[in-house]
Amino acid sequence: MEQRYNQWKGAYAVCLAALRSIFKSPQAVFFSLFFPMVLIAIFGALGGRSGASFDVAFDEASDTSNYIFLAITRAGIFDIHKGTEAKIQDDLKKGRITAILNIVKADTGVSKYIIQSKTSSAAQKDFPTFNNTLRGILNNIEMGFHPNPHPYATLSAPVVIPGREYRMIDFFLPGMLGFSLIGSAVFVVAFLFFTLRETLVLKRMYSTPIKKGYIVIGECIARVLFQLVTAIIIILFGKYFYNFRLAHGAVTFFEMLFLCLLGLLVFMGVGFIISSVSKNQNVIPIYANLFMFPQYFLSGTFFQKSLLPQGMQGIIKFLPLTALNDGLRKLSFEGQHLNNLGSEMLILLGWCIVVYAIAIRVFRWE
Repeated sequence: MEQRYNQWKGAYAVCLAALRSIFKSPQAVFFSLFFPMVLIAIFGALGGRSGASFDVAFDEASDTSNYIFLAITRAGIFDIHKGTEAKIQDDLKKGRITAILNIVKADTGVSKYIIQSKTSSAAQKDFPTFNNTLRGILNNIEMGFHPNPHPYATLSAPVVIPGREYRMIDFFLPGMLGFSLIGSAVFVVAFLFFTLRETLVLKRMYSTPIKKGYIVIGECIARVLFQLVTAIIIILFGKYFYNFRLAHGAVTFFEMLFLCLLGLLVFMGVGFIISSVSKNQNVIPIYANLFMFPQYFLSGTFFQKSLLPQGMQGIIKFLPLTALNDGLRKLSFEGQHLNNLGSEMLILLGWCIVVYAIAIRVFRWE
């Protein structure tokens, strides 16, 4: 009796051969691993927070009809944050805001106004300089009212709440993970299957006992394993060399890997589509960059999305790289878990469904 061919054994052989070819490729190793690590080393060495030195916000109840408010808002050294109370408080805890100010009218005749300030332990490096700058502004106001027996305003003792400094490495490393995953997955899969098809390797491979689907599975598993290895190295490099924050240690580490896997599936699906619709190798980089480059600059890879116009925010959040970057940062720094990433997971799963529905229709073997 003829023994049935083991398809999974064939897929394993394809996967092993693909892995060997990937690790032997200098381009794959450089762009997936070495290049992101160099950027992490550069930005990690800079340290500090990812925002301006004197970011401040005003309490909702603050009196804004006075010289103090006008002087602070018109001074070029302050960046005034606006948003919901929850967002402002969250930024304060992360050190993105140096202080929240509340200008209130004084009940006594010693001064006309009292400036109350709330800061966090994450902003203590900047707060002394900020406080001295604020005192300088008040002194200038006092000089305008000279002679005056009472000060125009006094500073109360700051209220310090617990916080965690949101350093540049905490923002930048998840962005570099996304940068590495989308670039390698889209380009490698697109070029790989186009080349295999054009050189008739696929045609020769499915003339063997292994079924077509298992050929694709073997190649995909190899790419996923390689990219997850690079993700592991990048995360551990940031953790042990630049103290990249993993909020819940090993749990956060494995949750980040799972999210990376979900992102990889989306990006590989796009690679399948590009490999199938491309007429020659010259157009593959064009199609790939049309998908990737806008996301590099819109999805919070190199700088915060909040710097972009408000009208773009509603579109940006639905990009797959945005969902991946935001999810990785929420896991690593904010200490959230996968069950808290409902919107990010739904966006990535939605992209998976759409991308593979298209890929199945357009994928060609010859």
